Amino acid sequence: MQAKTDHPDTTLNQPAQQDAAYWSGVFAMSLCIFALIASEFMPVSLLTPIASSFGVSEGMVGQGIAISGAFAVLTSLFIPVIAGELDRKFLLLGMTALMGISGAVIALSANYFTYMLGRILIGVVVGGFWSMSAAAAMRLVPAHKVPRALAIFNGGNALAMIIAAPLGAYLGAVMGWRGAFFCLVPLSIVTFVWQWRSLPLMPVTPSASKGNPALQVVGLLARRYVLIGSLAVGTFFMGQFTLYTYVRPFLENALAADVQTVSSVLLVIGIAGFVGTSLVNRVLSISVNKTLIVIPILMAVIALLIVSLQSALLPVAILLALWGFIATAAPVGWWAWLTNNLPNDAEAGGGLMVAVIQLSIALGSTLGGLLFDTKGYAVTFVASAGLLFVAALLARASAKYSQA
Repeated sequence: MQAKTDHPDTTLNQPAQQDAAYWSGVFAMSLCIFALIASEFMPVSLLTPIASSFGVSEGMVGQGIAISGAFAVLTSLFIPVIAGELDRKFLLLGMTALMGISGAVIALSANYFTYMLGRILIGVVVGGFWSMSAAAAMRLVPAHKVPRALAIFNGGNALAMIIAAPLGAYLGAVMGWRGAFFCLVPLSIVTFVWQWRSLPLMPVTPSASKGNPALQVVGLLARRYVLIGSLAVGTFFMGQFTLYTYVRPFLENALAADVQTVSSVLLVIGIAGFVGTSLVNRVLSISVNKTLIVIPILMAVIALLIVSLQSALLPVAILLALWGFIATAAPVGWWAWLTNNLPNDAEAGGGLMVAVIQLSIALGSTLGGLLFDTKGYAVTFVASAGLLFVAALLARASAKYSQA
């Protein structure tokens, strides 16, 4: 069944003129996305020392990812209303500055409450920056170059997934977890300066400033294929982060891995994810829908195999590498689904996608933390597998209405 598009495209910014291209701005935004993703998921590699510092459990520290996801959801839905007529260049710069402030707040936090406040700030940046990324790409390069610009943005994302976790674990061992977070501050400053010099002015068009974004999202969800697809992508990310958030305490508690081993395993996961992201387009060119069905099935099987192997470090490390290879490539598939099914509602669809993903990350890390603290890693990983199987079923259902 062919998907229909009922609403006109109302992006925050109109497409770039055919002869305009700001590639330096594209790469500056890619660097910002790298720093942003590194900031968002830094706690994954530092749960144990942060928990020890504040005298709380790893599960409670993991809620820092949940709360950032929750505020990312709110920001992604309402940033156009909050920002009003502000030129989007200055809005992006403000988000970049807030990212640096978040790193400083966390690094200097005296207690768990202040740590969570810093996580709230990074959640606001995640929701605001990502929800504007597609519209910004349309202003920075000609229309036929937008996919390439988005690919460069995602390159920053993939690189962060490689480096953030192992580098965070290493820096945490060398200079403490506070020093690891503080390293994000100068990176944010460099990114801010580069964007200031390279991004053009991006004034808001009159049509973009009208309408309630929350109502636009509700309008999209009224379409069956969008609703089912949103449930599928949400369940997928919830299942992924129920497990992934607690990889470090699993390795340390269940496998008695030291910091160096943890860093090495996280690095392998990241490298495998980068390779998977580089290769996934070949699979997507065959079938987007089949890819989105197979990916969660494979991840669920991997989660169950990890539980069955228990204390075998090398096989578990290999399975986690396979997990990274598959999981990191999955978002590319879902963004491809979005562009295929909502070509005339890219901005509203992008905001919806960001909201769903961040809400699901929040729910997944929360569920994983509760299960990890009360039931142990085995139940946590089995729950992750169950959610991923459900995601595969929902992806199959969405394929009936998709034109991908």
